[in-house]
Amino acid sequence: MSGTATAAVPADAAMNSSLFAFFAAMEPHEARTFWACSAGWSLDAMDVMVYALVVVVITHQWHVSLGSAGAAASISLLTSAIGGWGAGYLSDRFGRVRMLQATILWFATFGLLSAFACSFHQLIVCRALLGFGFGGEWSAGAVLLGETIRPRLRGRAMGCMQAGWAVGWAGAVLGQAAMFSVLPPALAWRAMFALGTLPAMMIFFARRLLQEPAIAAATRMSVKPRPFGIFSRPRLRITVLAALLTTGAQGGYYAIAFWLPSFLKISRHLTIMATTPYLFIVISGSFMGYLTGAWLADKLGRRPLFFIFSIGAAAAIIIYTQVELSNAAMLIFSFPLGFFSSGYYAGMGSFLTELYPTELRGSGQGFTYNIGRGIGAVFPILTGYLTAALGFGDAIAIFAVSAYVILFVAAYFLPETRGRDLALQVP
Repeated sequence: MSGTATAAVPADAAMNSSLFAFFAAMEPHEARTFWACSAGWSLDAMDVMVYALVVVVITHQWHVSLGSAGAAASISLLTSAIGGWGAGYLSDRFGRVRMLQATILWFATFGLLSAFACSFHQLIVCRALLGFGFGGEWSAGAVLLGETIRPRLRGRAMGCMQAGWAVGWAGAVLGQAAMFSVLPPALAWRAMFALGTLPAMMIFFARRLLQEPAIAAATRMSVKPRPFGIFSRPRLRITVLAALLTTGAQGGYYAIAFWLPSFLKISRHLTIMATTPYLFIVISGSFMGYLTGAWLADKLGRRPLFFIFSIGAAAAIIIYTQVELSNAAMLIFSFPLGFFSSGYYAGMGSFLTELYPTELRGSGQGFTYNIGRGIGAVFPILTGYLTAALGFGDAIAIFAVSAYVILFVAAYFLPETRGRDLALQVP
C-alpha cells in the first residue's frame, strides 16, 4: 500500500482540523509508523537527557569543570550532526526503515556502554559514538514518518511525534528520582544510563514491522541519490537557510535544557530531589507546547509557528533568569518556559520534509537538522565556560536569546510549505 495513499476513513475525521483528529484518519500503516517513531524518539530523549540530569554528580565524582562537562555534551551533539547527515543520505540510498533499524541498534549499544565508563574520558568517547546513532535515528525516522503521513495530517502527526521528547525527558526525571533515592550517587548515574537503553532494544525489533514509503522506494529505482545535491545551485539557498533555522532552534533549546538542572541546583540552591517538581513543570509545559505547535503547524502554517514560539521563548528565558522570582513563582513560570522553548520543534520535521524532493529528502533533512544540532552544540559548552564570569542565569539568557533571533530571521526568509504534496517535485 502506498505511503501516501488516502485512507478509507469517515470524511469528518479526514477533514477535521482539530489536534487529535488525525488519529482517527490514519491508515493502519500510518498509525504503526507514527507510534513506532514516537516511542523510539521518546526512548532516545530519555537517554540523552540523562546526561544533563547527572552531570553535576559526574563533575564531582571525577573532578572535572563545568566547561569540560559541557564539552562532552557538545561533542555528542557534533557527532550527531555527522551521523544525521550520513544516515539521511543512506536512507535515500538504501531505505528509510533499514537505516532506522541500524541507527537504533547503534544508539542503544553505546548508551549502555556509557554506564560502564571508568573515567570521564571514556564517558566522552561513549557519548560521542552514541551521537552518531542519535542523529541518524531522527533523520531516518522523521523522513519515514513525513513520507508516510498524508499532507493534511502531516504537521499534527509529526508534531505529536516530537512531543515524545517530553515523554522521554519525564522518564529520565522519574528515573533520577527513583535511582538517587535507592542508590548512592556514584552508582545511581550508571543505573540511569543502563536503564534508559533497555527499552530501546525492544523498539529496534518492533520497527521491523514497518514498511518503506512507496514514494521513496519508487524514487530509488529511478533516481540515484546525490549526497551533495543539496548544495547544488537550485538548493543551496534553501539548505543554508534551513541550517540556520535549525541552528537557532537547537542552540536555544540546548542552552536551556542542558544547563537548567544545574541552574536550579547551583544558582537556586536546590537539592537533586527538590529540582524534580520544577523539571516536571517545565516538561509539562514542553509537552503542551509540542501539542499546541503541532496543531498550529497545520492550522496557521510552519513559519507562523516559528515566529510565535521564538518570540515567546526569548521572553520566557529572560524572565526566568533575569527577574527576581520566588521559588514558588519560578515553579509556576516553569510552565511557559517549557511551552515556548520546545513548541517550535513541532513544525520542524514536517517543514524540512517538505523543502526537498524525494531523492534528496533524506540528505537534505538529515543535513539541515543535524548541522543545526552540531552548531547548536557549541552553545552548551560556551554557556558552561561563560558561567564562570557571568553566572548561570546571564550565560543561559545570552546564548538562548541569540539563538531565537537566528530562528526568527531564518524562518522569515524561507517559504511556507504547509500542505505540500511530496509526490510533486519541489521547485
